[in-house]
Amino acid sequence: MEHEALKRRVSKRIDERSAEMVTLLGELVGERTEIGHEASGQEIMIETFEGMGLEPDVWTPDVDALRKHEAFFETQAYQAVGYDDRPNVVATVDGAGGGRSLALSGHMDVVPANENEWTYPAFEMTQVDDRLYGRGTADMKGGLAAIVHAVDCLQGEAVELAGDLYVQSTLEEEDGGVGGILSVLERGYRPDGAIIAEPWDVPNLGMASAGVRYFELTVPGKSAHVGYGYEGVNALDKAMVIYEALRELDAERKARIDYPPAYRLEPRMRGHETNLNIGTIQAADWPAIIPGEVVMRGRLGWPPGESPEAVVGELRDTIEAVAAADEWLADHPPQLEFFGLRADPHEVDPATDLLQLAKHNAEWVTGREGVFHGGSAGNDTRYYKRYYDIPATSLGPTPNNIHGADEFVTVTSLLETAKSIAATAIDYCGVANGNGRAG
Repeated sequence: MEHEALKRRVSKRIDERSAEMVTLLGELVGERTEIGHEASGQEIMIETFEGMGLEPDVWTPDVDALRKHEAFFETQAYQAVGYDDRPNVVATVDGAGGGRSLALSGHMDVVPANENEWTYPAFEMTQVDDRLYGRGTADMKGGLAAIVHAVDCLQGEAVELAGDLYVQSTLEEEDGGVGGILSVLERGYRPDGAIIAEPWDVPNLGMASAGVRYFELTVPGKSAHVGYGYEGVNALDKAMVIYEALRELDAERKARIDYPPAYRLEPRMRGHETNLNIGTIQAADWPAIIPGEVVMRGRLGWPPGESPEAVVGELRDTIEAVAAADEWLADHPPQLEFFGLRADPHEVDPATDLLQLAKHNAEWVTGREGVFHGGSAGNDTRYYKRYYDIPATSLGPTPNNIHGADEFVTVTSLLETAKSIAATAIDYCGVANGNGRAG
């Protein structure tokens, strides 16, 4: 294997210095960086990069510039708090020249935690043997710490890569990534390839992401006192007819659509690659009222293979067909609007050089066989491939209870992630100074 002796030296250093990675992760978990409040965690990243002798580029997203991009939408966090005091942080490790550039990326934001459900403190890392508990340990401050550890150990072994490395800590991936990865790309960080250390269960790697739309459907009726219900039109009754039609559409799509990468790791996912779900229904606010309006909010998700226009068109056509067949709704049509998260699907050819190198190195590090999978959820890799034709993959630790209580990651899978990333950087970027030297 090319560079095998160098990779082994770097891997040994990653193991020997593992406490530094765990310490950094503990510091990050201790900062409550829920979506929209990432600044305190980014301060730690700035200090960490400066301690590595790197000069971080720190900026807040320019929403006016981002609005011009076809992938732009207003995230819920932006609508709530804007982008002030929410910086992205990128540090560049300059290559010697002549090699390919590689972005190594992780997001600082985490989802909220219901601390009453937790056995351990949600925002204080707790180590129990190989497990590290705390919100974000797996998704994805752990992957971010593994990236930093990999780069630090490459520097410690004085490995001078031929290509540049962009080490990135970004915003609001959990809310769609507009102010994060999209802002990073628009700032000019457009590498030849990218790895996002999402918890993808190393040595397995991501090759695709799903399309996602959040939608709101307003169904009109006519309110009245329930005792004089004949004077009203129950919007909930009308909404339930539409709801059943959407359930039928969901079942039909599930039977029709097959996307094997979505269920390569989880056979139970087969038949569920696409989904149409109503998550909330709001009717009247008093038991004795015939509801005059019902608002249903839902999520539409689908794997690569269909255009967003076609998928949204099926949703719209189904609603319009129900309305046309109902005397009231034909004259008072439901209103369909889209809000929040808007992601389009993407797929990267697994034969792409970056993905093959990453898989080869992850299998070499772990001694286990990996697979390429994805397509059941949205993630930030879509920005690289769909809009800039940059190959990107997810390579990260084993996910455990992510978004749930007692989220944890193992030290073992973090170290495997760091070693896999370091080895892939060596192969993908190339080495300018032979085998480096001990630092």
